[in-house]
Amino acid sequence: MKIGIIRCQQTEDYCPGTADFKAIKERRGSFEGVEEEIEIVGFINCGGCPAKKAVLRARELVRRGADTIVFASCIQKGTPIGYPCPFAKRMKDIIANDLGDSVKFLDYTH
Repeated sequence: MKIGIIRCQQTEDYCPGTADFKAIKERRGSFEGVEEEIEIVGFINCGGCPAKKAVLRARELVRRGADTIVFASCIQKGTPIGYPCPFAKRMKDIIANDLGDSVKFLDYTH
Protein backbone atom coordinates (compact mmCIF):
# COMPACT_ATOMS: atom_id res chain seq x y z
CA MET A 1 0.00 0.00 0.00
CA LYS A 2 1.42 3.35 -1.02
CA ILE A 3 -0.28 6.16 0.84
CA GLY A 4 -0.54 9.89 0.45
CA ILE A 5 -1.77 11.65 3.58
CA ILE A 6 -3.76 14.88 3.43
CA ARG A 7 -3.98 16.83 6.67
CA CYS A 8 -5.70 20.00 7.84
CA GLN A 9 -3.64 23.13 7.30
CA GLN A 10 -5.01 24.62 10.54
CA THR A 11 -3.34 21.91 12.65
CA GLU A 12 0.18 22.23 11.27
CA ASP A 13 1.30 24.54 14.06
CA TYR A 14 0.11 22.04 16.68
CA CYS A 15 0.82 18.64 15.19
CA PRO A 16 3.89 17.30 13.40
CA GLY A 17 2.06 14.11 12.39
CA THR A 18 3.70 11.93 15.01
CA ALA A 19 0.48 10.07 15.91
CA ASP A 20 -0.24 9.47 12.21
CA PHE A 21 3.16 7.90 11.63
CA LYS A 22 2.93 5.88 14.85
CA ALA A 23 -0.48 4.48 13.83
CA ILE A 24 1.01 3.39 10.52
CA LYS A 25 4.04 1.79 12.12
CA GLU A 26 1.98 -0.02 14.78
CA ARG A 27 -0.88 -0.88 12.38
CA ARG A 28 -3.49 0.83 14.53
CA GLY A 29 -6.51 2.92 13.64
CA SER A 30 -7.29 2.85 9.97
CA PHE A 31 -4.26 0.61 9.34
CA GLU A 32 -5.38 -2.21 11.61
CA GLY A 33 -5.40 -5.45 9.66
CA VAL A 34 -3.22 -4.13 6.83
CA GLU A 35 -0.67 -6.86 6.23
CA GLU A 36 1.13 -5.48 3.21
CA GLU A 37 4.02 -3.05 3.48
CA ILE A 38 2.93 0.57 3.88
CA GLU A 39 4.99 3.21 2.10
CA ILE A 40 4.33 6.89 2.75
CA VAL A 41 4.52 8.69 -0.59
CA GLY A 42 3.73 12.12 0.83
CA PHE A 43 2.27 14.08 3.73
CA ILE A 44 0.68 17.38 2.74
CA ASN A 45 -2.01 19.78 3.90
CA CYS A 46 -5.32 20.48 2.17
CA GLY A 47 -4.30 23.98 1.11
CA GLY A 48 -6.51 25.79 3.58
CA CYS A 49 -10.24 26.25 3.94
CA PRO A 50 -12.35 25.24 2.14
CA ALA A 51 -9.83 22.56 1.08
CA LYS A 52 -9.15 24.66 -1.98
CA LYS A 53 -6.00 22.83 -3.07
CA ALA A 54 -6.86 19.31 -1.92
CA VAL A 55 -7.76 17.98 -5.37
CA LEU A 56 -4.53 19.21 -6.95
CA ARG A 57 -2.53 17.83 -4.05
CA ALA A 58 -4.28 14.45 -4.18
CA ARG A 59 -3.54 14.25 -7.91
CA GLU A 60 0.12 14.96 -7.21
CA LEU A 61 0.27 12.28 -4.50
CA VAL A 62 -1.15 9.77 -6.99
CA ARG A 63 1.23 10.96 -9.70
CA ARG A 64 4.07 10.26 -7.29
CA GLY A 65 2.86 6.72 -6.66
CA ALA A 66 0.11 6.77 -4.03
CA ASP A 67 -2.61 4.16 -4.52
CA THR A 68 -4.44 5.21 -1.35
CA ILE A 69 -5.35 8.70 -0.13
CA VAL A 70 -5.59 8.95 3.65
CA PHE A 71 -7.29 11.85 5.38
CA ALA A 72 -5.44 12.50 8.64
CA SER A 73 -7.49 12.34 11.82
CA CYS A 74 -7.42 16.12 12.14
CA ILE A 75 -9.80 16.34 9.19
CA GLN A 76 -12.51 13.92 10.34
CA LYS A 77 -11.99 13.96 14.11
CA GLY A 78 -10.60 17.44 14.63
CA THR A 79 -7.59 16.32 16.63
CA PRO A 80 -5.67 18.03 18.17
CA ILE A 81 -7.62 21.32 18.02
CA GLY A 82 -11.04 19.81 18.66
CA TYR A 83 -12.58 21.12 15.44
CA PRO A 84 -13.29 18.68 12.60
CA CYS A 85 -13.15 20.03 9.08
CA PRO A 86 -16.60 21.28 8.04
CA PHE A 87 -15.61 20.55 4.42
CA ALA A 88 -14.39 16.96 4.99
CA LYS A 89 -17.19 15.14 3.19
CA ARG A 90 -17.21 17.56 0.29
CA MET A 91 -13.41 17.38 0.01
CA LYS A 92 -13.44 13.59 -0.11
CA ASP A 93 -16.30 13.51 -2.63
CA ILE A 94 -14.54 15.96 -4.96
CA ILE A 95 -11.23 14.10 -4.76
CA ALA A 96 -12.89 10.70 -5.24
CA ASN A 97 -14.84 12.01 -8.20
CA ASP A 98 -11.66 13.46 -9.72
CA LEU A 99 -9.43 10.42 -9.17
CA GLY A 100 -11.97 7.71 -9.90
CA ASP A 101 -12.06 4.11 -8.73
CA SER A 102 -8.36 3.41 -9.12
CA VAL A 103 -7.56 5.02 -5.75
CA LYS A 104 -8.64 3.82 -2.31
CA PHE A 105 -9.51 6.16 0.55
CA LEU A 106 -9.11 5.96 4.32
CA ASP A 107 -11.09 8.46 6.38
CA TYR A 108 -8.71 8.80 9.34
CA THR A 109 -5.31 7.69 10.59
CA HIS A 110 -5.58 7.12 14.35
